[in-house]
Amino acid sequence: MATKISTVGEAGTTRTSKAPRLGLALFVIATAQLMIVLDSTIVNVALPHIQSALRFSDSGLEWVINAYALTLGGFMLLGGRAGDLFGRRRMFIAGLLLFAAASLAGGLATSSAWLLAARAVQGVGGAIAAPAALSLIATTFPEGPSRNRAMGVYAAMSGVGGAVGLIAGGLLVTYANWRWVLFVNVPIGLAVALAAPMVLPVAARESGRLDLPGAVTGTGAVAALVYGLSNAATGSDGVSHWGDPEVVISLVAGALLLAAFVAIEARSQHPLLPLRLLRDRDRLGANLIMLGTGTAIFGIFFFVGLFAQDVLGYSPLRTGFSFLPLTITLLLASITAGNLISRIGVRPLLLAGTTICVGGMYWLAQLSEHDSYPGGLLGPSVVIGLGLGLLFVPLPLVAMTRVPPADSGAAASLVNVGRQVGGSIGLAVLGTVAWTVVSSTARTASSTATTAPHSTTAPHSTTAPHSTTAPHSTTATTVAHATTAATQAAYRHALAVGFDRAFLVAAAIAVLMLLTALTTIRVRRTDLTPHP
Repeated sequence: MATKISTVGEAGTTRTSKAPRLGLALFVIATAQLMIVLDSTIVNVALPHIQSALRFSDSGLEWVINAYALTLGGFMLLGGRAGDLFGRRRMFIAGLLLFAAASLAGGLATSSAWLLAARAVQGVGGAIAAPAALSLIATTFPEGPSRNRAMGVYAAMSGVGGAVGLIAGGLLVTYANWRWVLFVNVPIGLAVALAAPMVLPVAARESGRLDLPGAVTGTGAVAALVYGLSNAATGSDGVSHWGDPEVVISLVAGALLLAAFVAIEARSQHPLLPLRLLRDRDRLGANLIMLGTGTAIFGIFFFVGLFAQDVLGYSPLRTGFSFLPLTITLLLASITAGNLISRIGVRPLLLAGTTICVGGMYWLAQLSEHDSYPGGLLGPSVVIGLGLGLLFVPLPLVAMTRVPPADSGAAASLVNVGRQVGGSIGLAVLGTVAWTVVSSTARTASSTATTAPHSTTAPHSTTAPHSTTAPHSTTATTVAHATTAATQAAYRHALAVGFDRAFLVAAAIAVLMLLTALTTIRVRRTDLTPHP
């Protein structure tokens, strides 16, 4: 498929260029987005191996995840505006090359500090490339069915990336070693960066300059909020960290920097995030729903994974594959939604998607420790995949509708920031709910077991009358096994109860998403189709 489009060259001169092979252009953009998203989870399965190889402490190990999330979210606004000013294709390629180089460095790491630095740089590369990828869809594909279908594929990659990361991480750790969860990005990143100039048009460079005060306060605000939320959640021991000094300081600093950022942007001639983007009710609603979607999905991926391993007893690799039904459903629903938008518009899809998510998450909240995968997890996973698939396409499309070309990078970064900050909120809030309930339930079970009569210790049950061994040795072993089994069963019950409460909170968040869609989204189908 080839089409003629008019662009403004990197040097500012107008030219007519050919954008051949739009299918290949979409493949390049979608592959980059998939790589950036899956890197949030691909290292999860490898964490025990990384800890052993590089001698991480338990508290330090979480920063293998947090270092990436912190810089990815923190630098997203800056990366989006850089694409507007310096050329979206140019920044897309630069971000990919930085991402690939950092992945190579991380795979070669011989110390914990080395790996954490590489993960932080990976996040910066992702923050540069991700908003450029979304804005390139808006500027490369013509308005109407072509752009809608492209957005469907892009959204599918954004949605399935987390599950693909778990599966890919499990395979690489099982059949290679932990370093390959980072090395795998190198050939992919280089290939996409080399292909980009051949299939993507030269993107327009907008006039203006970089808003440094806005960049400092905006980046600092998002980074501080992500850092505070990443450390705030109640731990698996039931101890709350919301009152920890570093958490309080980070969240307060984030709020103050956010207020300063808004004040600066309101006065800036060349704002990093033009506030006019938020005056559009549809765009504001779409970004709020995206925030809620990130909150729900990050928490669900985390706790469904724990349920599969700690309650069902799955291996990490089998846990990754347990997400396949959700992943496939989400992928198919996203592609279907991209084709439906031109016929029915976005509002029916958003209402249907949020309603389905409410139902799926509520169903997930009915899990018990006695459920099997087919009887407990499979059904709600498919329903949630369907609901999310219907949401992931219209949300960025609404967020990018009626955006002037000069602001497309900023609008794209806002979508990605919403997903990233939403994920941090999800893990903090849902984690606090889950582990508080787990701890409380486990303590109650423990106190009940302590006061209950020891009916399992019948002294004659397994001991032969004239045994040459100690008269109670076999009995003691039996009692110990029974006690251990009872303790494990009680803990699995506590996990199921705690995770159910987290899923119930996720369902409540989905209700808020539904109400937001009902009250804010008014985009008509004709707004998303070319005007004669």
